[in-house]
Amino acid sequence: MAGHSKFKNIMHRKGAQDKKRSSLFAKLAKEVMVAAKMGGPDPAANARLRAAIAAAKSNSMPKDNIERAIQKGAGGGDDTDYEEIRYEGYGPGGVAVIVDVLTDNKNRSASDVRAIFSKAGGSMGETGSVAFMFDQVGEIQYGADVADADTMFEAALEAGADDVSSSEDGHEIICAADSLHAVSGELESKFGEAGSVRLAWKPQNLVPVDADKAESVLRLMDNLDDNDDVQNVFANFDIPDEVMESLAGN
Repeated sequence: MAGHSKFKNIMHRKGAQDKKRSSLFAKLAKEVMVAAKMGGPDPAANARLRAAIAAAKSNSMPKDNIERAIQKGAGGGDDTDYEEIRYEGYGPGGVAVIVDVLTDNKNRSASDVRAIFSKAGGSMGETGSVAFMFDQVGEIQYGADVADADTMFEAALEAGADDVSSSEDGHEIICAADSLHAVSGELESKFGEAGSVRLAWKPQNLVPVDADKAESVLRLMDNLDDNDDVQNVFANFDIPDEVMESLAGN
């Protein structure tokens, strides 16, 4: 998983999400609903809702689904009280993992996440046990067809971004967490709506994972992602391209 962008090593593979579209749509709708419930239904005045809508659109969630989630959240159509919780732990090979959860039952979520770590040969830690190895940053993603690498790089730096990674997969812009919406707003004025705008956890260092541990690490990421309460998973593993190619061939 090493390659053009180190963020390829941070979040679980998007390809795995694509195979679970109905589950993904449910998670996206939940985030849209909670964002609308907490900050109101107007995306222009609700930064979290803007980001949630952008994430939904980038994953091809139908417009009607998005609008229903907004109405449900803002219109009081859902009385469920969701709680945002962050779990931390270690996976195979000492890989550090951060799991963001949005749940209506924290006891269920804690039990499920702990069981997933345990089954993978890892362990869930206390709050702060791995977060110190990450920096929270703003992450903005655009498709490769929006602009060439030089144009995106110059525009992103002018907007206040700290780093830009471009590849055939697209452009990934990193900025300070508290600058996310200012930077994304500037870029949106030049390139249109981003495919994704969100807060992310960027590891300060990556942990090399060999062929013996790679499959177990990826299975842990996927099993966490499969859980309905889990919204995002971040980790600090680095799997070499040749190992990824070997696993893909199995």
